[in-house]
Amino acid sequence: LNGPNLGRLGKREPAIYGTATFADLTDLCQRAGRELGLDVDVRQTDFEGQLIGWIHEACDNALPVVLNPAAFTHYSIAVMDAVKMRTAPLVEVHISNISGREDFRHQSVITGSATGIIAGFGFQSYVLALHAIRAELDKR
Repeated sequence: LNGPNLGRLGKREPAIYGTATFADLTDLCQRAGRELGLDVDVRQTDFEGQLIGWIHEACDNALPVVLNPAAFTHYSIAVMDAVKMRTAPLVEVHISNISGREDFRHQSVITGSATGIIAGFGFQSYVLALHAIRAELDKR
């Protein structure tokens, strides 16, 4: 699940996020999921309520989640509250290293409610998160 502006990958600040597109990210995640035996559904929205609805859907169905809340990371108590209801592993991801960027990006209101966080490895952050999801599911 991806939050605001991530649909603009490839156009949005390529010095930070690279030139690969959201379609490229979707393809990468689906290929990695197949290799791990996971059914991967990649979604993106610019709307907080939509993202919360998708998190609720995952909670209601005990579905693991890889979540890049994007800007919602730093201030959305509503997204945090939804994540707190999780019933399966949830890994927070970021393409860039949020701790190495502007001061306001250093704080995540999501991290404390997630299973874990992976940041700073570009699109590979998502692949690493899928591996973490697989490992968490194998423990159960």
